[in-house]
Amino acid sequence: MKLTKNYTIDDLMEGCKAGDRKMQELLYQQTSAKMFALCMRYAKDRMEAEDSLQLGYIKVFQKIKDYRGDGSFEGWIRRVMVNTAIESYRKNLRNLTVVQIEEAYEQPSTGFDFSKLGMQDLLSLIQQLADGYRLVFNMYIIEGYSHKEIAQTLGISEGASKSQLSRARAILKEKIIKMEGINYATYTG
Repeated sequence: MKLTKNYTIDDLMEGCKAGDRKMQELLYQQTSAKMFALCMRYAKDRMEAEDSLQLGYIKVFQKIKDYRGDGSFEGWIRRVMVNTAIESYRKNLRNLTVVQIEEAYEQPSTGFDFSKLGMQDLLSLIQQLADGYRLVFNMYIIEGYSHKEIAQTLGISEGASKSQLSRARAILKEKIIKMEGINYATYTG
């Protein structure tokens, strides 16, 4: 029986910086499940997520020498993956469906507790959102970007970012309520 050495994340990082293919493979094996889940949140489907994941790891291995040790290494990989997903969105020349801020204020309250929903169900609902809604929702709710950062990254106004988030929440809330078999009109949330 062949025993494999247990490598720390620092070992893998240093090996990747040196261009060691085995270390790159081990880093991929250790982190790809989490990064794939991240890519799935941004993608419309599995194939798009797989493409983003592969492009993301190519960038990770090309830019690993730029990692300065600020924050966790996994956090750095995560940021590369988010940026790759956003770039992929831009390259596909999709247009954001921007809702005017006035329309967002007309939406019902969105104080729904999303944590009661199963992770796979929530992921499926997020993937059903229009591209712009999905991007802003992920960037703000999951990644913790500010509306100012989202606006700069996506080339939209802060107001558009806020309205996209508001509408995404409203759509998700409505879908969740329908999924749970609750009549939306009688829900008092």
